[in-house]
Amino acid sequence: MKAYQRLILFLFISLNINFSFAENRLPTINSDHYSQEQQEAQKIFENARKTKIFGPFEPLLYSPQLMNEARSMGDYLRYHSAIGNTLSELTILVTSRFWTQDYEWYVHAPIALKKGISASTIEAIRQGQIPTNMNTEEQLVYQFTVELLNNKQVSNTTYSAIEKHFGKKGAVDLAGIVGYYSFLALEMNMAQYPLPKDGVSLPRFPENR
Repeated sequence: MKAYQRLILFLFISLNINFSFAENRLPTINSDHYSQEQQEAQKIFENARKTKIFGPFEPLLYSPQLMNEARSMGDYLRYHSAIGNTLSELTILVTSRFWTQDYEWYVHAPIALKKGISASTIEAIRQGQIPTNMNTEEQLVYQFTVELLNNKQVSNTTYSAIEKHFGKKGAVDLAGIVGYYSFLALEMNMAQYPLPKDGVSLPRFPENR
């Protein structure tokens, strides 16, 4: 079998995999059953976040050091990045929609609304549509994020606009937010981390079925 034929066969098999697995492959660990390393990671996490381990950090606790390294990066990217909290929430929504990550969307859609992202913009992203009423900064961040996720790179025009508006640090931080929330989305998708009972799943598009 020639190389290109093997590639076509691999793609055919990959695209026809049935992803009907049981939910929550990495169940939340009861604190009574924490290892010593997990106990230490819990203390570090709670000292930093002033709350118990939650959400994506629950499956990540199976790798305690990774969990706290991820938490540390998130502390900066979510709360202190050069693009500000409102635009970071917009970026998170575009990223969670790209990965069809229900829990990430469940948490951040209400936050984005409170931070000033319009309900119509949020709904357009949820439906996989291009929002039509974004302001200039939102348009810049949206375009950068969509290009980076879909094209795996950013055009010179889009990069230049971001650098002009937010500086080189802003460009680095924006790409960092996309990467960080992609990481969390992939971890939760892999773990099949469940939505809370009041959560509503994102619409599934054909490529996600």
